Amino acid sequence: MPMVIGVVAGAAVAAVLVVIGLFKLMWRVAEPNEALIISGSKHRTEGIEEGMGFRIVTGRGTLVMPGVQAVRKLSLDLNETELQVDCVTHQGIPLKVRGVVIFKVGDDFVSIANAARRFLDQQKLMSERVHNVFAGHLRSIVGGLTVEDMIRDREKLTGQTRAACGTEMEKLGLIVDSLQIHEIEDPTGYIRNLAMPHAAAVQRDARIAQAEANRLATEAEQQSFARMAEATRDSEILQAGYQAERDKAAAKARQAGPLAEAGARQEVVVQETRVAELEAHRREQQLQADVRKPADAAAYETRTLAEAERDARISGAQAQAKETELAAGAEATRVKTAAGAEAEATKARGEAAAQATRATGEAEAAAAQARGLAAAEAAKAKGLAEAEAIKARAAALAENQEAVVAQQLAENWPEIVKAGASAFGNVDNMVVLNGADGMADMFAKALTMGGTGLGLARQLLASMNQNGTNQNGTSQNGQPLNGASPLNGTPPARKVPMDDE
Repeated sequence: MPMVIGVVAGAAVAAVLVVIGLFKLMWRVAEPNEALIISGSKHRTEGIEEGMGFRIVTGRGTLVMPGVQAVRKLSLDLNETELQVDCVTHQGIPLKVRGVVIFKVGDDFVSIANAARRFLDQQKLMSERVHNVFAGHLRSIVGGLTVEDMIRDREKLTGQTRAACGTEMEKLGLIVDSLQIHEIEDPTGYIRNLAMPHAAAVQRDARIAQAEANRLATEAEQQSFARMAEATRDSEILQAGYQAERDKAAAKARQAGPLAEAGARQEVVVQETRVAELEAHRREQQLQADVRKPADAAAYETRTLAEAERDARISGAQAQAKETELAAGAEATRVKTAAGAEAEATKARGEAAAQATRATGEAEAAAAQARGLAAAEAAKAKGLAEAEAIKARAAALAENQEAVVAQQLAENWPEIVKAGASAFGNVDNMVVLNGADGMADMFAKALTMGGTGLGLARQLLASMNQNGTNQNGTSQNGQPLNGASPLNGTPPARKVPMDDE
């Protein structure tokens, strides 16, 4: 009996395990990003035509009969394909349009069914198929647009492309989440040339704005400099005024010292004079007290004691009194004389200083006058010497013209030779015949031009004497002849033609 129970229990457990294994084998769950396509039995799904013969499961689980039904998965993830399409615009301009298409299988059963029938075994080729669809429609749409339309309204290009591909994408069971045109390449440079006028205008406006800013900045700087210069000028004017006031005060201060010293000295002299006067008065009073009073007392005593001898001594007493009075007067006179002498000495010192200053000025004036006279005498002596030289030269020219002319020619012989040699200065090539003799003859002709000049000078002097010239080598009206220099009396040089000319 226990054995039967164990067998039954084991069978039950085995049956449960088999049921669990069969359930797991038959149960399929669709992930959120996938759809289960179950085929092998006749099913009817809402929205799908009858007779399709497969069932679509999304987002839930379902039982599948192994061996009877087949289960395959269709991805509902996003897919992406790059667009690189060579297009030609309505104007015949070739362009390269680059963009991206982001698409997926639609979430409704119709879209899933359409996509399953077309891409269930070729899901990796989905991007290529979508690229071909969009490339064809994009070429067609770009062919009806101009470059300006594509640049200015890119959203229009995107909308037309999505609208044109919408029907075909719906048949494929796909929906477009995003279509973006990233770049429009222009191998011919049409877009760049199209932008050049605008870029030039922008550059022109920028240059104009920069020039205007520079002008405003320059005006501001110049105004600032002008204000700085004005402030500097006002400051310098104020400083000059303050400096003038300081100089005036300093001059007054410098003058105040000597004035104060002179005033103090004057006060000292006045006080010294008053002291001398008081001293004289004191001495006079002292004499009155020391001499006259005792003399009067002695006289009174003498008169009292020797009244009998009054007549005899009256003359002596009077003489003594007179003598004492004269001595006191003399002392007072001496004191006054000393005070006067001090005043006179002070006055004499002032006059001496004034005379010294006046003497210095007179000496400087005399020296300047002496220098002027000396310069005048020197100029006069020089003029007289030059006049004497001219006179002597004129006399010599009158007495011996040939000697003077010969001396002038000898002094100017290097210039004469240089003038003769200048005839060959512009000669690049020279052919000399007769060899050394021809060369010697040529140089002899050049050097003898000085002699020819001497003969011409003699003839000129002779003609001058015939025309009535005076001995000083001037005409009767005192003017030099033919531009001759008044210093040497020589005539101006004349061009002497060479023998070959």
